[in-house]
Amino acid sequence: MKDIEDIADIKLFVDKFYIKVREDELIGPVFSAAITGDWQPHLNRMYAFWNAALFNVPGFKGNPFAKHVPLGISQQHFDRWLMLFVATINNHFEGPIAEDAKHRAELMAAMFVSKLGRMSGSPGNVIV
Repeated sequence: MKDIEDIADIKLFVDKFYIKVREDELIGPVFSAAITGDWQPHLNRMYAFWNAALFNVPGFKGNPFAKHVPLGISQQHFDRWLMLFVATINNHFEGPIAEDAKHRAELMAAMFVSKLGRMSGSPGNVIV
């Protein structure tokens, strides 16, 4: 297996990941309710996000946290999201950039859970 090297690799893991997301019984319905119709604009944003995060390529604009606030999600949703993300990376890549992607996903999930918990007043059981 090879490491994540460029935007083509990012597109591969993002596309594979969101196939898993859409099929997942826990987080699939959350995403399907938030993304109605064409998924390509969301996928394009995710390509840009991960390209910026992993390779410092400009092009991502947005506030990912703000998009998650109204979704009614909890720790279990982030746990599942992270499990699917790590599995997708592990199925297709290995190396320092792949490890960085998994680490960044872990940090992002922990930060979102923490911030959502503070907003709801119950850091142990986030439901917004």
